[in-house]
Parts: sequence; structure tokens; C-alpha cells
Amino acid sequence: MTQNIDQEYSRLNQAIADEGMDFVDFKVVDLFGRWRHLTVPARNFNRDFLRKGVGFDGSSYGYKMVEESDMLFLPQLDTARREPVGEDEVFSIIGDIYQLSGTGELVPFQEDPRGTINRAVEFMQENGIADQFLVSPEFEFYVFSGATFHYGREEGGFKVDSPELPRVNPGDREKQVNRDHFLLGHQGYHGPRPGDSVMGLRNRVTSYLEREGIEVKYHHHEIGGAGQSELEVHPLEVVNAADNTMYIKHIVKVIADMTGASATFMPKPIANFPGSGMHLHQYLVRDGKNLFSGDEYAGLSETAMFFIGGLLEHGESLLAFTNPSTNSYRRLIPGHEAPTDLIFAKSNRSAAIRIPGYIQSGSRVRIELRTMDGTCNPYLAYAAILMAGLDGIRNRIDPRTLGYGPLERNVYELDQKEKEEIRSTPTSLEGALEALEDDHEYLLAGGVYTKDLIEDWVSLKRGEVEDFYDKPHPYEHVIYYDV
Repeated sequence: MTQNIDQEYSRLNQAIADEGMDFVDFKVVDLFGRWRHLTVPARNFNRDFLRKGVGFDGSSYGYKMVEESDMLFLPQLDTARREPVGEDEVFSIIGDIYQLSGTGELVPFQEDPRGTINRAVEFMQENGIADQFLVSPEFEFYVFSGATFHYGREEGGFKVDSPELPRVNPGDREKQVNRDHFLLGHQGYHGPRPGDSVMGLRNRVTSYLEREGIEVKYHHHEIGGAGQSELEVHPLEVVNAADNTMYIKHIVKVIADMTGASATFMPKPIANFPGSGMHLHQYLVRDGKNLFSGDEYAGLSETAMFFIGGLLEHGESLLAFTNPSTNSYRRLIPGHEAPTDLIFAKSNRSAAIRIPGYIQSGSRVRIELRTMDGTCNPYLAYAAILMAGLDGIRNRIDPRTLGYGPLERNVYELDQKEKEEIRSTPTSLEGALEALEDDHEYLLAGGVYTKDLIEDWVSLKRGEVEDFYDKPHPYEHVIYYDV
């Protein structure tokens, strides 16, 4: 463990006593990217949890088979934060996953997503490329006043609601009536109150995050006029940023639920409205210096160019980790808001990689990957992004010589011949998984990913694809029932 156990344990125990906490909540990420948790009374919280770990069934988390699924998680006390539970609060602590060796020693579980991103950082440092990989996600999500969904043998469907939506007159479903202030489907960007119905919720989430040490840059209403919102945070070292990604998504959903609303990071939860992504700003640092700042295109360095080259060269396979749901590809549709073309450019929001044009200071230069979404397991997604970029640096992959740009024109306005010369993202999760099977050597470098992890990931996600195609979609009844 990388922490001073006694010091951290004493500090946390004192905080538990000072604030009258009754429970400590341990959290571990499963392979899907969801948190699992186990709660212990605060009086039982002792050093044995930190030295011996807490046992659990890894097969229920998506790891391994039943016959070899006994695992342990060791709480990492430097991740401790409070979270609301009704009128009370608990201390929430993230854990790393371990197994017992044949000699009874605790050894890291090689498919632990948090262990994977830690190995990626170690690989970067051991190769002398950089000291830190700093990232800052843009969290886009919808907040609905109500959300229900069901699927059975005889029926299936979903229903969401928002006070921002125009109402349908029950007596005439073709006629929409305005019961209150509303925002049209694609006119919500920075929309004001009272049309912005979820500003109070975003304020409450932001205040909670700030109290727990997460600095929020700002929040605002996003384009979708049905409660779509965005919250941005400042750059952090990538492991901490991955922990915070899990925590922020959790707090958004918990506080929404506490207020009677429902929040989702699903990429495309509602038809004919914009999708939700999770754009990732990123740069490398060594000896306190931003390695992406230089004299090349758009104020970037040669190192940044090679990093971009790695991201775009491995762009198709990368999506298996950054966009790992069937719903991801409802958002990634050519000609829509989300970018699907593997190019880079300054200020161009139709490009997969954008260099923000409003940044003047060299120390703040960064790139923004615009394809990924919130269904990703952040530990695996951030690790894959870092490994793709490092592969670009190690092999000097120049995106300019490979036809990835820069392209400063609107991709959506190119003619067909010009579009055919540009590589695009996969059109389905199945396509992304096939790309990963064909292109994953860059992930295996330094033992960061294991073949078992990649194979298990592909198997898990292929199962989702098969489940999806095994069942009729409600919209198929609309277009095919009367054939």
C-alpha cells in the first residue's frame, strides 16, 4: 500500500469521532465500471481492514469464474470522502483488489481496473516520458423529474419526464401545449432560469463536491432542453481523477434521487435530443512543466503531436473502453453533434481531438478527446487513453503524416469524396470490440493490461451485444409490425 497506514487511520478515526459518523462505507469498482459497496459500523472499523482486507465474491463483480473468485479489497484511506445517506452521512473509502497467493500473501489482482491505471502511470514514469498525466472530464448528464423503464416477454419501453419539455394535450396528442417555461430540444445551451429547471440541483451538487475537496470550474445547462446539464472540474493526476469520476457521478445521482429527480449519464437516453458525452481534457507534466506546450501547430509540442498520433492511430480500438455500451453508438452517429471522425484540429468541435482555441498561456495548453462517454469504466478508459498516447510518443506517430489533420473545416460539410478519406469511429459496440481484438498490443506494453483482462472485457461486452440483439426493440414494432 502506498499510504502511511497508521497516520491515515488515526486521522480518519479522529474525523469519524469528531463528526459522529456511525458507519464507514467501502467501495470497489466492478468490471462494468459501477461501484459495489459494503458498510461497517464505525465502531468495527479497525486496522485489520487495512492489513488483511475485506473478502468478497469477485465473480459477482464480473471478475473470474466462480471456482476462483475469492478476492479481497484493501481500503485506500487517502480516498476517504463523505457522502449523503438520507439525513446522515457516511465516510466513503475506495479499495484496491487483491488475492491471496499460494503462500498466503496478499498480491494485487491483475484485472483490478484501479490497479491497471496505476500500472499505466508507473509505465509512463519508468520510461522517463512524464511524471504525471493530468486529465479533467466534462460531465454531461440528463436530470429528469421522473424515469421509468421495463422490459418483459410481452411488453417493454421507457418513459422520462422534465418540466422543461412542452406538454402534450391529453385530448389531442398532436397538439403540444406549454404548461410552464420550457427549452426546445436543441436550444438549452447556457439556457437561463426559469427554463433551466435543474440549476438548484447543480448548485447543491457543486457545493457538496467543493466541501469534499473537488474544485468545480463551473456548471451550466447543456444543449438538450430536457434537463441536460454539464459540470466541469479542474485537471488532476489521472488516478485521483478516475476516483473523482466515480465519486462525482455517484454524488450527482444520489443528490438527484434525494430531491425526487433522476440523473443519468447514459449517452442517448431520449430520442431527438442531444447525447451526453464525457469529453476529456489532458496533458503530460514532467518536472512541473507542461510537456504539451511548444512551437508546433496550435502551440503544441512535438510530444503532444505524437500523443495525438497514438490516440488517433488506435482510435477504433480505444472506443471499446471509452464508449463501451450499445447506447454509446446512438450518440456517435455521423453528422450529429458528437464527433465520429478521427481527426484533430484547433477549435474544431467536429473533430475527435480538439485543441481549445481560447487557451493563450503555454502552461495551460491541452488537448480534448471528444468521443468518449459516461458509460466507461474510468480506470480502464483513462489507462487505455494514456497507453495509446504513450505508444504514439514511443513510436513517434505523427498524425500529420498519416492524414489525421489538422482539419479546420466543418467535417459535416465535406463532400462525400473528402469524407471517404477520413477514418471514422466504429458504428457499433461490436465493431469497437472487433477493433480491440485486432489492435491491443499497445495496451499490453509493460504489463499494464493483461491478455486475460482484454479477453474478459471483450467476452463481457459481447454478452451485452448478444443480449441486445436477442430481443426486439420497441421501435421495431413501429416500423416493422405491419410488414
